[in-house]
Amino acid sequence: MDSPASGGCNRRGFLRTAALSTAALAIEPSLCESVGLTSNAATLPRREFGKTGVQLSIIGMGGIVVKDADQDHANRIVSEFVERGVNYFDVAPSYGDAEDRLGPALDPHRKDVFLACKTQKRTGAEAAGEMKRSLEKLRTDYFDLYQLHAVTDVAKDIDAVFAKGGAMEVLTEAKKSGQIRHIGFSAHSVEAAFAAMDRFDFDSILFPVNFANYFAGNFGPQIMERAQSKGMACLALKALARQKWPENDPERKVYPKCWYQPLTDRKEADLALRFTLGQPVTAALPPGDEALFRLALDLAPGVSPLTESQSRELRELAASLHPLFHAA
Repeated sequence: MDSPASGGCNRRGFLRTAALSTAALAIEPSLCESVGLTSNAATLPRREFGKTGVQLSIIGMGGIVVKDADQDHANRIVSEFVERGVNYFDVAPSYGDAEDRLGPALDPHRKDVFLACKTQKRTGAEAAGEMKRSLEKLRTDYFDLYQLHAVTDVAKDIDAVFAKGGAMEVLTEAKKSGQIRHIGFSAHSVEAAFAAMDRFDFDSILFPVNFANYFAGNFGPQIMERAQSKGMACLALKALARQKWPENDPERKVYPKCWYQPLTDRKEADLALRFTLGQPVTAALPPGDEALFRLALDLAPGVSPLTESQSRELRELAASLHPLFHAA
């Protein structure tokens, strides 16, 4: 495995290119090619979203990619990504101005994409207000998927949303009226994920599916197994996460949209993405940094199952890291 100091598309080299400008990567194809991020990669494969018959691109775009972007730039890259085969977009009100940027950018493509949004509100009144604002900002009259965001604590999140007057009353009514086509949730806790699945037949779960979490934190396999037994679609977060940011790591400034240390070594990123997409997931959401998202787009069309030696390599790497999540 490449060391941080080795040549080629290694971590340091990628950091230098990422620091240039994510805008430049979208505007200048020749620059993309010079750092191994081609602008004419093969179209993304698609997988079925649970039992719905809907087919999603195996790489989805998180709205954070266009957070704080100039609108013209957001429009260009979203159109480019759609052309490359991305049809799954995910956003949330908590992602700064991402909804404001993504709405106009997706406007010409809305009928051809699967748009997912979220709410962190736990009462019905608050969730209804937030959903209305999101629909307006994203210039749509329905969401393909609407999710309870960041389900972590059973009492504060699960009990609250299922209480009388809770958010789930609003979500189920919105599905009946056609404002929501599918209902899901995102989770960062095994206990909360299990509790949510026990309370309602959700269509999907969005949660971390990452080699370090699996191998070093034992976080993920049990959620995947429970979701599969219920016929839910599994959507993957943190496919290109490396570990928690080391304290005072200067490289953190290069990736202000990443709250964790991302994988930037091309070989490590390839193995990690193959691990995630080798699980029974529909799609993976790469980090919100544009350069890292492009890296995932370039790698995804060629993903193949890991060999035994490659799996051992990932296990050894995981043992040296501090995973983002651990099972209790």
